Amino acid sequence: METYKLPNTLSGFQLKLYIHLINWKWKHITKEPGIRSFKGKDIEYDAILPDVYHSNPPMLYGDVWKAILEHNKLYYVKKHSYFNHMASSQAATANLFIPILANPKTNELLRLLKPDIKLLALKHLFHGYCLEFWDGNLSANSSLLGDHNKRSGTDSDVAIAYYNHENDLCLWLIEHKLGEAEFTSCGGYKARKKNESEHFCDHSFSDYISDHSSCYYDTVRKTSYWRITRENYELFKNNDVSKTCPFRNGLNQLWRNQLLGLAIEADPTLPFKHVFLSVVKHPQNDALDATINNYIELVDSCKKFSVLTSKEFVDAAISTGNEALRHWAHWYSDLYLNLEQN
Repeated sequence: METYKLPNTLSGFQLKLYIHLINWKWKHITKEPGIRSFKGKDIEYDAILPDVYHSNPPMLYGDVWKAILEHNKLYYVKKHSYFNHMASSQAATANLFIPILANPKTNELLRLLKPDIKLLALKHLFHGYCLEFWDGNLSANSSLLGDHNKRSGTDSDVAIAYYNHENDLCLWLIEHKLGEAEFTSCGGYKARKKNESEHFCDHSFSDYISDHSSCYYDTVRKTSYWRITRENYELFKNNDVSKTCPFRNGLNQLWRNQLLGLAIEADPTLPFKHVFLSVVKHPQNDALDATINNYIELVDSCKKFSVLTSKEFVDAAISTGNEALRHWAHWYSDLYLNLEQN
């Protein structure tokens, strides 16, 4: 029996994932725990990498770290505070997408997952993709949602530029989740629950469409969220399902990412004709399913939104017959997917 230094608030799936990732770390990197500082105390955790590994993270596949450094010369990606955590979703995003997008078989592979893809648009973004994408990556003066500052703002974990079969330039926004139990919720609602905000969150979708002056995002943050939502009212067909704001909790992040795509489509100065949003999640993480299903219901299964699992990417990679992709697929599966082996 092993003893693990773990947080005491993990769900069943998170516990299973953490133990698997720690075992992988112990086998391939080190058994030395990392440190998290909390309220002036340094606490040891086995899932965190020690400081000595932070400059060249050893849980990244092949040339992924090198690719991130090159990417940063054009579009800087700020490492999350928990990037050096074995369960880092940001690191997992890089491990999932960069090896695929750098492979000569990428068009064939992506087409298996999103059939409208013809070719990766290599001359756009960073060789056809961008990590931590927001509209500021397209224009130095752009802030289509009006929500970006030094601390927060809407972005997608990865954006993929491609041409469809009609040769239209398109953008695929992807929110990738590894062990998260929920999507990001509304900051205004969080403040209200702590009695730090007087803003109401009890109005319906239709109420906010008519008058969004009581929404934190409108009066405090001065965002364009509700204006863009009103302009795309038909997308949110089943908006009467909830009698209160549907975007108070986990739907909030999906809504904002969808609005980012809609705003990019509507901007005549930007080159993308069609923008889509997908969630890519761990196949065993069912904690997100309720929110995802609620969002699918809200948008009435609109084709602009879809859900995939990381295993579908792995299976597609293997099906191409490419040796480099096959090697990556087995490595990725060993690190993130084969939890039952531990």
